[in-house]
Amino acid sequence: MQNIWILNQLSSEQEKQRDELIQSLKISRAVASMLVQRGITTERQATDFLHPDISQLHDPFLMTDMQKAVERLDAAIRTKERILIYGDYDVDGTTSVALIYRYLRLFDLELEYYIPDRYTEGYGISYQGIDYAHENGCSLVIALDCGIKAVEKIDYANSLGIDFIICDHHMPGASIPKAVAVLDPKRSDCHYPYDELSGCGVGFKLVQAYTLYRKLDKRPLNDLLELLAMSIASDVVPLTGENRVLAYYGLKRINSAPSIGLKSILKVAGIEGQNITISDLVYKVGPRINASGRMKSGAEAVELLITQDPDTAEQKSLTINEYNEQRRGLDKQTTDEALRILSEEADNAKRMSTVVFSRGWNKGVVGIVASRLTETYFRPTIVLTDSDDGYISGSARSVGGFDIYSAIDSCSDLLSNFGGHVFAAGLSMKAENLDTFKQRFEEYVRQHIRAEQQCRIIHAEAELRFSDINKELYETICRMEPFGPDNPVPQFITNGVVNNSMSRLVGKEEEHLKLEVTDGSGEMSGIAFGFGKGRDHDDLAKQVLSGKHVDLCYKLENNSFRGREKLQLMVVDIRESQTD
Repeated sequence: MQNIWILNQLSSEQEKQRDELIQSLKISRAVASMLVQRGITTERQATDFLHPDISQLHDPFLMTDMQKAVERLDAAIRTKERILIYGDYDVDGTTSVALIYRYLRLFDLELEYYIPDRYTEGYGISYQGIDYAHENGCSLVIALDCGIKAVEKIDYANSLGIDFIICDHHMPGASIPKAVAVLDPKRSDCHYPYDELSGCGVGFKLVQAYTLYRKLDKRPLNDLLELLAMSIASDVVPLTGENRVLAYYGLKRINSAPSIGLKSILKVAGIEGQNITISDLVYKVGPRINASGRMKSGAEAVELLITQDPDTAEQKSLTINEYNEQRRGLDKQTTDEALRILSEEADNAKRMSTVVFSRGWNKGVVGIVASRLTETYFRPTIVLTDSDDGYISGSARSVGGFDIYSAIDSCSDLLSNFGGHVFAAGLSMKAENLDTFKQRFEEYVRQHIRAEQQCRIIHAEAELRFSDINKELYETICRMEPFGPDNPVPQFITNGVVNNSMSRLVGKEEEHLKLEVTDGSGEMSGIAFGFGKGRDHDDLAKQVLSGKHVDLCYKLENNSFRGREKLQLMVVDIRESQTD
């Protein structure tokens, strides 16, 4: 399948805004275009964007129910109530629990934490968790990254005399639970200026508010920022607004003074001492933290993130690393089985969606498998397996901006439970509803998905000549970090590129293409991973090596080798030249 390249175009109004930024900030045309494409259109916005500062965070008391939350928390702290901190079993949930625990232990309280079992309790607040709070004398529960739809369960907790403060970031249902306080920027009656916080981010706003309420030292909040960076990276929330500021300072904390637990997991991931980026958190740290909840218990991840003992940190990080190795094997096995099942379905090639079910699959990897299948078929995907409670449940992943939450919501009458957001969701249903659900989900997708959402779209921010590429451009790009959803790593196109006779295949099996190319304005080096022998793109490599003109889409990277630094192209895609 050929990728579609889209060179982002500015409207006439955006061109005017771009030109004003060029004039006021004395920046290049390419940089000004990148800022405008991100909604950064004024000098003040550009200054704030290029220079993130903790002062840019919003007043937490702008969030609905925040005053109620801090007053209830203050009462619990003053009277030394026993508090249970409850969170989901993924990275966002476990970092949220660790954040609240690490903050509240400063007050010498009796604290408990609880992570529901993925297999016996499922996602969100469970009756078992509420009973645990009751049996252990916890009169206040702080629920994180879950709870916004737990109406009946909060009623049950209220009947037992247990108060809840809910800190969630998922879409609410028709009714808001009758908790003491429900903090969720996505509430329709909440006018907080930024509604894309992670669950951990909402938890942070709670402790930020309490710190302001009691006029406490703000420095302990800095120790918690590493957890926010981890949650923001792993939960795929937009890296804009507050999330970008929190992630920026969280990365600074990780790179300067990581906690004992995080330092240990960086070591087993093989990246200790390196400059840690959002990408490292997504691909190296997050999967290991997640593996704890996927393979055994998310509580072990919390223990790692809150420990103050180096020996405990080392032991837990090694255990979690082993869980990750097991998860990888299970992930591959389940993906292979899912692909086989789909290949045997007569109508699979004609479908606009994927819904695949098999008994006995590990619930901990179905989300990963759903992501793998979207990469194969480029269509909204749901992977389901059986549960201990007699239901079937699983995870959904989207493609190309398609709103998979709305697609699932359209079938809500067939479901026993569901939740999530535009890009990903979880759901469960009775087994007898599967065929009807599969049919109706397919119908919804077929009616609402656009053709461009069903293939790989590569967006480029500007067309450059090699003579435009310099240290100043690269340094400005670096100031746009951290990158992620809604603030992607800038990609560029250069057309009419030709080999200068030095390009060659590299790698043990010559599977990669090392580029030495010119566009007539200058020369650049680059690397195109996977564009060598035995790959889908090897015909493009032959064109490059034979001296034919090609177009390149790429990112810029600073390559350091033997003490020398040089900008190079990290090639995303190659196509036959459109300019010949």
